[in-house]
Amino acid sequence: MERFSQLPLELLPSILDHFLRPSQIASVCLVNSSFYAFAVQDLYRRAFIYAWHKDGKTKVKQLFTTLGNCPHLAKYVHQLTIRDYPKPFSWAEREDIRALCLQGIRNCVNLRSCTWTRDGSLSNDIISSLQDAPHLTELEINGHSGRWLFNAALLPGFKHLRKISLIMPDAHVLGVLLHWARETAGTLQHLTLICKSATQVTDELLTGLSQHLVNLEHFYLVGCPKVTHVGVWSIIANAHAGLRGLGLEGVSSTFDIDRLSELCADSQALRRLRSVTLTVETRQAKSEHSWAQAVVKLLAASPLEFFHISSLGGELHAGALDAQFCADIVSAHAARLRRFSVHRLRMRPASVRDICARCPRLEQLFVVLDRSDVDDLAACLALAPRLRAVHVSRPMGPDADADDVPVVPREQVLELVRRCRHPALCQIGFNTRVHQINRTLKTNSDGEVELELELGPYESPEVPEQFLVVRT
Repeated sequence: MERFSQLPLELLPSILDHFLRPSQIASVCLVNSSFYAFAVQDLYRRAFIYAWHKDGKTKVKQLFTTLGNCPHLAKYVHQLTIRDYPKPFSWAEREDIRALCLQGIRNCVNLRSCTWTRDGSLSNDIISSLQDAPHLTELEINGHSGRWLFNAALLPGFKHLRKISLIMPDAHVLGVLLHWARETAGTLQHLTLICKSATQVTDELLTGLSQHLVNLEHFYLVGCPKVTHVGVWSIIANAHAGLRGLGLEGVSSTFDIDRLSELCADSQALRRLRSVTLTVETRQAKSEHSWAQAVVKLLAASPLEFFHISSLGGELHAGALDAQFCADIVSAHAARLRRFSVHRLRMRPASVRDICARCPRLEQLFVVLDRSDVDDLAACLALAPRLRAVHVSRPMGPDADADDVPVVPREQVLELVRRCRHPALCQIGFNTRVHQINRTLKTNSDGEVELELELGPYESPEVPEQFLVVRT
């Protein structure tokens, strides 16, 4: 401990980067005053409450009590993520919780990013308090304003945002979106609309927005069945610097991918595109083949690094992802691809092998495989020298529920990791479970030092990429 206390303090920030869980950073704060001075900033830089946290609603009260009573700690908060929130039984209790939140937000004088997505928890005074945060540039909210929740007309008061994400926006919020885009035209670079089946998001709305989204770099749509290539092209064409991220999931069945490909090819509008998320639009083999060819053409000039594809809805696609389509994407982008992500579409083992063998920079691989194909996975993964994270989903029947999700025994997962012999692999998951791969040096009975692999719990506070609704 005496030698450790002599550690040069300038090394502490690099060391703290390896501590992922808040409880670990809190322990570092207790070492001494010097460690505290560095670690407390990391401990409070990101304050977050997720819906799956145990006693999440109680933690909301505890968090905002701390932020409200301790402004010297609240000043360190850069990112505030509230995805759970108490639902009070009385008016007085509701007002008490709101007062805690307001005081805590006011003390977060260095807040850069806020996520507040629990339906029914956002209010006018919370919005006003967030608008007073001088450095706020990113906002993600539940867009259900309702009659008694919040006034959508307040939203354009956020005038300097770089990123706006709206979840389930209602007609009132969408009604002020054009005004909001006009107010943020000079700064807005990222716009996400996540809907269930919003008919108010139309080509007309996107065309109007596009006039003010000249600085846009990331654009994601989920569940917008009235949007066609016409509206999307207006967004792409007016983004002067060119989009770097594009997501189109659940758009109109009349979306003409061929026409969009032609427009983008002629203008080189996607020359900066690094990330794309698409859904297969049809189950008819002939149409699907034509769609695949158009997608390859659409992305031909893009320096693609992140490729995501899925089928529509929550059910598994009836067929498998076309092997030729996979091969064409790899042939065009192998030198740069860092993530290849497939959801609700079976993969052929040969395609997985081809991806691993021909993509030297591949770091993340998310695929759907039949149980019989998992045994061959280790040999495929060994071909990707930089692979860090793997997630395998297994097909489920259309009538299956959450209790029917197949569980892969830890012993089988660990055996796969051992057979893979991959030095960079640090995370592996099957279906709803994610494991962190730990490596420790141990001395065997012969006195030789060996590297032992173990599976540990997922420790990062971030949601795993494979479970995100919008994958960037």
